[in-house]
Amino acid sequence: MNKPDPRFFESLGPVTLGALAELSGSACESSMADRSIDTAAVLASAGGDAVSFLSDRRLADAARATAAAGCFVAEKDAALLPAGCAPLITSAPQAAWAFAAQRLHQPRRLDPSAPFVHPQAVLEEGVTIGHGAVIGAGAQIGAGTEIGPHAVIGPGVTIGRRCQIGAHAAIGFALIGDGVRISTSVVIGEAGFGLAVGPKGLIDVPQLGRVIIQDNVSIGAHTCIDRGAYDDTVVGENTKIDNLVQIAHNVVVGRNCAIAGHCGLSGSAVVGDGVQMGGRVGLADHVVIGSGARLAAAAGVMHDVPAGESWCGVPARPVRQFFREVAWLTKAAARKERGGEA
Repeated sequence: MNKPDPRFFESLGPVTLGALAELSGSACESSMADRSIDTAAVLASAGGDAVSFLSDRRLADAARATAAAGCFVAEKDAALLPAGCAPLITSAPQAAWAFAAQRLHQPRRLDPSAPFVHPQAVLEEGVTIGHGAVIGAGAQIGAGTEIGPHAVIGPGVTIGRRCQIGAHAAIGFALIGDGVRISTSVVIGEAGFGLAVGPKGLIDVPQLGRVIIQDNVSIGAHTCIDRGAYDDTVVGENTKIDNLVQIAHNVVVGRNCAIAGHCGLSGSAVVGDGVQMGGRVGLADHVVIGSGARLAAAAGVMHDVPAGESWCGVPARPVRQFFREVAWLTKAAARKERGGEA
């Protein structure tokens, strides 16, 4: 994604690099201050009208190859940037970028003065709308879809055909396929939990991605699926999600997965096709769960899980290893107890 989707985000640019540097408290060479910036982006997807940031030297290769017009960067890392990218020197690159992103992009919100169904919304034949439901400007609802009472469909949201949207569901910044079932009080598309440390403490990092829900997905009551920070959060075809599940920003879930209640998937986790998760499984950020893997209830997964394996425990490890360790501990405890009695 080179730029935030205009259906969901309003562009407030262009803004000069000098103005962004002043706004964020960064230093910019005067010869580069007049460069025009239209968008905020990550290094890998930034174009010549974008400003980016480098806060992790593990992204040094992406920094060297970036096409960004400017980049917030610590002074010690400025040499990593290519000649065409203006360094914006700061001690807090991600926080500075967050200030810039807030200046360049604004999420589109519901118009409180508009009718419940905005005149710019597009509804195909056979759509039914429950009492008190709200549908924003530019939303598109497919034929035969049912919108429950007091559901809120945000501006630009696309919902396919034959979907069921439960009462009090709130959907924004999302593209939803056909035959999707979204239960009561589900929240899709809220900002992910992205934070940066700024000069005055924690600040929210703008979340500029979307949520993509593919065909025939089922989502249980009170589940929350956050929109992406930069890229998209994705749930693959025919995946079934239970009640009270949290899916964080930039998570990618494959097809035909089963995710039981109270699971929590941290940011940028990747889940392959056909994965099964028992209740209360927790995934650390950026872990990769291979296709066909099975995670037992309450597993705390902190490392990648190979395809087809079964893991359990905290920290999670292969089932056979886990039960060998439990058996050894049980025997050791029994020996100690017998020794104490003697």
